[in-house]
Amino acid sequence: MTYPTLPDDLVIPGDGRIVLVVLDGLGGLPHPDQGKTELEVARTPVLDALAARSSLGRLTPVVPGVTPGSGPAHLSLFGYDPVRNVVGRGALSALGVGFGLEPGDLAVRLNLATLNREGEVVDRRAGRPSDAVGQEAVARLQDGLDGFELQGAPVDVFVRHEKEHRAVLVLRAPGLDEGLQDTDPQETGVPPRRPAPLVPSAEPTAQLLERILSQARELLKDQTPINGILARGYAVHRGFPSMEDRFGLRGVAVAQYPMYRGVSRLVGMEAAPVPGSDEEAVAVLEEVFGDFDFHFLHFKSPDARGEDGDFQAKVEALESLDGLLDRVVALNPEVLAITGDHSTPAAMAVHSWHPVPLLIQSRWVRPSAAEFGESTCRTGELGQIESRHLMSLCLAHAGRLRKFGA
Repeated sequence: MTYPTLPDDLVIPGDGRIVLVVLDGLGGLPHPDQGKTELEVARTPVLDALAARSSLGRLTPVVPGVTPGSGPAHLSLFGYDPVRNVVGRGALSALGVGFGLEPGDLAVRLNLATLNREGEVVDRRAGRPSDAVGQEAVARLQDGLDGFELQGAPVDVFVRHEKEHRAVLVLRAPGLDEGLQDTDPQETGVPPRRPAPLVPSAEPTAQLLERILSQARELLKDQTPINGILARGYAVHRGFPSMEDRFGLRGVAVAQYPMYRGVSRLVGMEAAPVPGSDEEAVAVLEEVFGDFDFHFLHFKSPDARGEDGDFQAKVEALESLDGLLDRVVALNPEVLAITGDHSTPAAMAVHSWHPVPLLIQSRWVRPSAAEFGESTCRTGELGQIESRHLMSLCLAHAGRLRKFGA
């Protein structure tokens, strides 16, 4: 018996435009003195006004208790099961900087780092160098890394700068394998680890990468502050079915950070011009709105302040973004969904497994509260669902799904 694929098999043509706003790391935990989360403490009149005419609920990014990375969390928001559609961070980084990955390419995230004379890691991020300093180191690597082979076949080596201390390495040759150990030790005072194979089939790739990293160290050894690289996030590119193929949606991504543009491109979205600020991001959305069916707008600051462990700074980041959202509302999309990819409570200073507040505004909603926060969303009509089902709700509210069954 053949079972239907939902919601894909129910998609019908339509004109309903969807805007998904992701406040990265939105969810939080109550402050011990105030008894409220960052979102509940923040003064957010635009979000609260929206909540009063929206359906509310909560999202579980993967499954209960599992803390997601940014890649799988966003794939889930876009309607892709993050457990069945696993992708390494390297591929997202490569796509995010606009690199044209081909099937079989191995993409690797790089940290530009500082090592001491003994070859030990002093700073995993090389003091967070400026983009200009990072680009100079990457140019040195791109010019000097050549002459490699994998089992007798030539290997094309590409190095691209991402942002500050972040870069991406792409290898192109037959038979590459992603089953490798990260060389980033995630601590200082120790040398980088070997890219040891985690499975027997990865042994040739491990030997190749070790040669490349050795040559890279030689190219950078006399440089300051970047004199080493750390590799992680290996991913062989395999491709995904696009949102247009699955849902009939032409999508566009408005995001400052390459990783989020990368995960969007992975599912077939176009990348809008890169904004330089949150305010500019809204301006870019205003420019492209109406040219696409699905509009993804990403804001990073709540997550960054949460990871800093700064409760008040995260409150202020949410308040600042709330002041921009009235312009998004003014676009009057048929469906406006606002949520986060995951929770980043300042109390924990890392991503967490806690459910994320969700708001969906359309003609077809049943409001339940006049504030947007963890407590009000807990009792909303949407309940608590896995993030991968958000796309079904957006399609339904946009009039883009037919009835299931007779």
